[in-house]
Amino acid sequence: MKTLLDTSTRDELIARIRNVNERSAAQWGKMNVSQMLKHCTIADELYLGKTTYKQNFFGKLFGQMAMKNLLKDEKPLGRNTPTIPQLKNLESDSNIEVDQNRLIDSVQEYEHFSRQLIVHPFFGNMTREQIGMMAYKHIDHHLRQFNAWCF
Repeated sequence: MKTLLDTSTRDELIARIRNVNERSAAQWGKMNVSQMLKHCTIADELYLGKTTYKQNFFGKLFGQMAMKNLLKDEKPLGRNTPTIPQLKNLESDSNIEVDQNRLIDSVQEYEHFSRQLIVHPFFGNMTREQIGMMAYKHIDHHLRQFNAWCF
């Protein structure tokens, strides 16, 4: 399973992030490229432990089961997969190159990622390994959304 804890996987994602531009059109969803890059950066702040949120009620009921289902294989996240409210960012008034660089910097932080646990607002407790895999799947999902496919 691909994980952002792996150097070659990080390098692949960084190359794909650099491939999106202001002309990249979404294949699904409502976000534009700038919004997508910001959304992924905000999600990484959660996965890297820079921001914290309490687990919501539905997450306590279904979060662990949903996470295990998402991480059981290499299958990408599905189109229009719901997101938690904390990761919705609809502002799009910035420079795409700046947004790309922020996300790239965030992805590079996984090289030295040492946290053993975070609490995700829906999935609940996530181990270091689960974080690396979910962070990869999340960014991969949005790069696929904008046709920045695997090489």
